[in-house]
Amino acid sequence: MLQPVLLADTTGVLMAIIGIAVVMIFFMFVVLLVKQFKRCPSNRVLVIYGKTGKVGSAAKTIHGGAAFIVPLIQDYAYLSLEPIQIEVPLRGALSAENIRVSVPSVFTVAVDTSPTVMQNAAVRLLGLSVGEIHKQAEEIIFGQLRQVIASMHIEEINRDRDKFLSHIQNSLEPELNKIGLQLINVNITDITDESGYIDAIG
Repeated sequence: MLQPVLLADTTGVLMAIIGIAVVMIFFMFVVLLVKQFKRCPSNRVLVIYGKTGKVGSAAKTIHGGAAFIVPLIQDYAYLSLEPIQIEVPLRGALSAENIRVSVPSVFTVAVDTSPTVMQNAAVRLLGLSVGEIHKQAEEIIFGQLRQVIASMHIEEINRDRDKFLSHIQNSLEPELNKIGLQLINVNITDITDESGYIDAIG
């Protein structure tokens, strides 16, 4: 008479253990889902890398949304959208008539959120510090600013600031876009030349 009772008790304990195991597995699965579901704040870009499912794409970029990060085959990082101010103390750049011009200025750049440029930022800037991004942008700005000055006459640079700024924007933006940045603002603080030509023409 004891065997059926003992068997029933064993079966009951086994079922209880299985039930607890199922609940624990379900709880762990829910915790994993919550942990791997990443939201992207408005001042950042979420970059998912690894096996993203996109053919020919090194990473998947998301701005202002959320995504599930598949464990083991994917990882993630963030790119900041905070503006970066770059002081450019450009001196001695040659104008079209070979007059050396100094154009100290301040540029404001940031990671762009348009899909193509944002993808460039994921490839070129992910993992870099603000200082490293600053240095890359600064080198591009110096080069393009010299080119713009070399293509314009000194009177155009001095008198038609809107045209000068437009030339800078048209020359600089495509180059910044290649590394994932956009040009937010340009502030020309002064325009002078070594020969005193600007002062002479008033």
